[in-house]
Parts: sequence; structure tokens; C-alpha cells
Amino acid sequence: MPPHRGNPQRVKQHRFYSAAELATCCGVHKNTVRHWQANGLEPVSNGRPILFDGATVRAFLAKRNASRKRPCPPGTLYCVKCRQPRPPAMGMVEATRQNATTGNLRAICEACGTMMHRRTRLAAIPALMPNLDVQIREADPRLCERTEPSLNCDNLKE
Repeated sequence: MPPHRGNPQRVKQHRFYSAAELATCCGVHKNTVRHWQANGLEPVSNGRPILFDGATVRAFLAKRNASRKRPCPPGTLYCVKCRQPRPPAMGMVEATRQNATTGNLRAICEACGTMMHRRTRLAAIPALMPNLDVQIREADPRLCERTEPSLNCDNLKE
């Protein structure tokens, strides 16, 4: 199970929280709050009960969440299996148009062979994937746009 990331927006800035209240507010276990304290979250005082300032907690969680970001530089897609931005295998990317302005990029990871996906604007593809072979194709038609009706229909008229 992945570790829980506390949402800094759920913590009120002008309030003091005990460890149990902070755990309830962020949706994590109270031991997680104690781990945060061991990793640098400063309490207001060392006395009992241990209280945390909301503004300090917000800053700590925002900094902690920002340090985990892995932005994709140009020419890469994020591989979920490798947990790293990776270039596509053989420099080939497939772009599927979803509507007039956006689409999905698909490629194979060169390290592990897993499919990688990225949602993007079609106009931004040359900047995101420089020096790569990008093949743009139309999306498959939706069920309501197909000309052939479905053969397994319960609404047969007699």
C-alpha cells in the first residue's frame, strides 16, 4: 500500500492541533504524525500534549509533497513501473486525438517495456517530444457514433 500523503489544504493555518486531531484532519494514522515529527515537523512546545501549529504543518506537508515530484523533461514520459521519467523505446510515440485540442501520448518504456501514457495538448507535442517520431491517429469512434447498430439488443420490435 502506498504511503499516505497529507493534504496541506485540509489543515487550517490559524489553529493548533494535537497529534490525534492532526491525524484525523489529514486522514492518516497518528503514528504517521509522529513519523512526520521525527522527520522535521516542529511542535509548538515539548510539553504534553504535543501541539502543532497549522501554518507550520501546512508548510511541512507542502515541502514534503513538492520534494516527491518527478517532472518530465522534454522527450520523456513518466513510467509508473520504474517511477522515473523515461525516454520512449526506439524514439517512437503514438498520439491519439481525443478532441480538437487534446490527446493522449503512448509509448513503450525503454528500460522495462511497460506502456507509458501522458495527456497533453496537441499543439504542445513538438515542444514535448523533440526529435522523436510522433504518429498522430484519430481516436476510435464512440458507441453512439457507430453506423452499425448493436446486435444484442433487448428492444426488438415485432
